[in-house]
Amino acid sequence: MDFDFTDDQNALRDAVARWVEKDFTFARRHAIAKQGGRTGEVYRELADLGLAGLAVAPEHGGMGFGTVEAMVVMEELGRGLVNAPYAASALIAPSLVSDAGWLSRIAAGSALVVLAHQEDGARYRVDAPAATAVQQGGEWVLTGRKRVVPAGDEADAFIVPARMAPHEAAPLGLFLVERARCEVRGYPTQDGARAADVALSAAPATLLGAEGLPALERALDIGIAAACAEGVGAMDRLVAITVDYMNTRKQFGATLASFQALRHRMADVKMQLELARSMSYFASLKLNDPPPQRRRALSQAKVQLGQSMRYVGQQCIQLHGGIGVTDEVAASHYFKRLTMLELAFGDTLHHLGEVSTRMGDTAGVFA
Repeated sequence: MDFDFTDDQNALRDAVARWVEKDFTFARRHAIAKQGGRTGEVYRELADLGLAGLAVAPEHGGMGFGTVEAMVVMEELGRGLVNAPYAASALIAPSLVSDAGWLSRIAAGSALVVLAHQEDGARYRVDAPAATAVQQGGEWVLTGRKRVVPAGDEADAFIVPARMAPHEAAPLGLFLVERARCEVRGYPTQDGARAADVALSAAPATLLGAEGLPALERALDIGIAAACAEGVGAMDRLVAITVDYMNTRKQFGATLASFQALRHRMADVKMQLELARSMSYFASLKLNDPPPQRRRALSQAKVQLGQSMRYVGQQCIQLHGGIGVTDEVAASHYFKRLTMLELAFGDTLHHLGEVSTRMGDTAGVFA
């Protein structure tokens, strides 16, 4: 298998990296986080680069790129610690929305559409939402509550999973609900981004799919692959920051990098980073596999990324010492984001259980 990136993929990476270096400095990101994490302007800048339409088909105004291109973009956004809800709207939403009008708006960056699937008490289970959908007067209305919706108070619409009748055996449907039809309470998150709780009380909705579980599971796998790639980019940059600090900070008259024990710790950190990178590639390459193989592969990747993000984050903060946890130092912000990514779309223990459950689905996993 050829793991070299094409010229187009490298050009895409360079374009995103240049934007991060020039227009999304740590000072700007820090200011956004201190002001509550609103990133509508940042997302519009990404849309101006054409990135909002990365996963949207060309007939709807997008670029129609694939999973590897998405991984390349997410790595660079992770390296720059960009806290806009890019993956939520530009990668996950197009996999669930088929309406040409909404897809065109997503591709143009004029509409921010995010998945609202988390609920109280559900942990990471998505096949039995408490939210319900019933028909009234010929239209669907939704009732329920969704939690920790990314950039929920900045979004234009939500993709909401709900049971299509008030009993557990009812099929899971996917619905598009405009934000104006909901009660939304926004708040900043620990990593400098933004989320919201969304309350639906007989909210009018558009049905996207009556058998929505397979599509929802694939959308969540896209989210996992994006989180893995972002985590690799963030870890890569955090390691570079830590190495630079160790080469300049002196203790007992010598730089930290001159102490053999600390060099060994950095070697272990680098090993975890490379393990994470290889599993991120694995996750992106498996997104188009049949569901059993895809779901197991994505859980395997999330387990490794969870372990790596925790290890790399903790070690790099410890190597910085007390300054590593201050708000003025970039390392602390990377550590917070890595911690949030470890919890996104299922934490390490959850996906370890998923891998164990799917141990019988071995056909084609490592093909």
